[in-house]
Amino acid sequence: MPVARPEPQEPRVIAHVDMDCFYVQVEQRRNPELRGQPTAVVQYNDWKGGGLIAVSYEARKFGVKRSMRGDEAKMVCPSINLVQVPVARDKADLNFYRSAGSEVVAILSTKGKCERASIDEVYLDLTDAAKEMLLESPPELSELIFEEATKSNILGLPFDVSNREDSVRAWLCRADADYQDKLLSCGAIIVAQLRVKVLEETQFTCSAGIAHNKMLAKLVSGMHKPAQQTVVPSSAVQDFLVSLPIKKMKQLGGKLGSSLQDDLGVNTVGDLLSFTEDKLQEYYGVNTGTWLWKIARGISGEEVEDRLLPKSHGCGKTFPGPKALKNNASVKTWLDRLCEELSERIQSDLNQNKRIAQTLTLYARACKKNKSDSIKKFPSKSCPLRYGTVKIQEDAMKLFESGLHDFLGFQNTKWSITSLSVSASKIFDIPIGTSSILRYIKGPNSTVSPANLDCSSLPEDPSLGNKLYIAPNHEEHCEPSLSEKEDYGNNSPESSSEPNKAEEHKAAQYVDRNKFNTAGSNSASSSTWMFNVEDIDPAVVEELPPEIQREIHGWIRPPKQSSSKTRGSTISSYFQPAKSYSLQAIPILL
Repeated sequence: MPVARPEPQEPRVIAHVDMDCFYVQVEQRRNPELRGQPTAVVQYNDWKGGGLIAVSYEARKFGVKRSMRGDEAKMVCPSINLVQVPVARDKADLNFYRSAGSEVVAILSTKGKCERASIDEVYLDLTDAAKEMLLESPPELSELIFEEATKSNILGLPFDVSNREDSVRAWLCRADADYQDKLLSCGAIIVAQLRVKVLEETQFTCSAGIAHNKMLAKLVSGMHKPAQQTVVPSSAVQDFLVSLPIKKMKQLGGKLGSSLQDDLGVNTVGDLLSFTEDKLQEYYGVNTGTWLWKIARGISGEEVEDRLLPKSHGCGKTFPGPKALKNNASVKTWLDRLCEELSERIQSDLNQNKRIAQTLTLYARACKKNKSDSIKKFPSKSCPLRYGTVKIQEDAMKLFESGLHDFLGFQNTKWSITSLSVSASKIFDIPIGTSSILRYIKGPNSTVSPANLDCSSLPEDPSLGNKLYIAPNHEEHCEPSLSEKEDYGNNSPESSSEPNKAEEHKAAQYVDRNKFNTAGSNSASSSTWMFNVEDIDPAVVEELPPEIQREIHGWIRPPKQSSSKTRGSTISSYFQPAKSYSLQAIPILL
């Protein structure tokens, strides 16, 4: 249920920029012959010509709608051009459109906080940019107003059609306007400049809404399409909302909106104004009741998130009618394809943006042959995400099997899957301090650079056995993290071991493969650090990002003689050989 958020003390300037029939524009840029022609982009399948996902304004004049199928669109408009979405792995591939959307975002984000809401829409917080313009070059003192800004639609502004632009220019340049409207005027000029820049650099047109919060900006961005913008002054909010259907409001298009209609007889936002905050709280709880009371008055404290990249990655496929999946083998086939695409996308995100996803989730829609329990939904299932296509495929199939077990319960009945999708979420930036695995084994006053490690040129010294030399770089001082500081003070077997004084005077430090010894833990002046290579579990290394895997393989030289000791067979093998540990001494919390 929605929750009311605190409203900022200072007035804001928020814009919602929405691309005009974006998929069509992308195809028109790729094939200029389509410009000016009735065109639609179709997500093809063999049922009635596929579903339309974007329709050009030329085609809309003939009555073509996005809810139509390709065959129906041809009946309404025989001259329509149907362009198929690219296909990869037997499903629609939207990467081409995502890349085009990124071009637009790169331009829009230059003027303020930018939140990419989808492939073709963006929120902008232009408050700081508007304040700067108002301070340095206020519109009322400017001799020339950006021409595109004078074409804005100002809600509540009366004007004569013959001199519409003059009326808008006068509104933008009012010297007696209040502070909020002056900021909106600056915001309208900034958005107009951005829209023109997008057109010049990408050939794409876009529409926009400019208001004091996200909710209002979103509501009006599509009012005057294509290639126009709409401004919502505070004085026009109430008149705008009073006749707006309740289902048009964000988060009221589903069950909550239906409840308002059925239980309270609320069909428009104006109807909602007749209820007190206490009455709405009585029906829907304190948080949601307050939220409903506020949005009816155009009040919203939702902030623009500074996010240019998606919060999650998802891949899905529907299987309508006879195409429904009815056995584990067919489900696995499609899950493997979806997971392969998901793996590519999160790997690309990691390589390009240094972000890592942490949670894998499986969603499905299913039905049973026994319709007595058909209301029960297929439960979504999640688990920690392991990088690597095969691992993601394995985990996704396990999640499906778990969900299927919960869905069927103890019934032994036939089932079918009509929709299947996987997503990677909880995506975080990789902290700067974790870029190198060596950060966690170096001394507090030394930095080991992987670039300085060359295993092929290491000196051979029979007296040292199988050892790897490391030449630390002392040019950079790295402050140890809090966890590292705590480790230095612990009386663990590692931190209590005394460094070998003879080895400290050797020309180079090394990693001893046969004895774990963090020399220097008790002595800040020592720079000898060692660990037991055999304690590294290869399975754990495989779970790390590729950059760290390559780094580990690069600076650990394989031992000359294979060890006959079996590692990892029991939990005791993970403890240091210098100490004898008893499993009975380890407390286990249940």
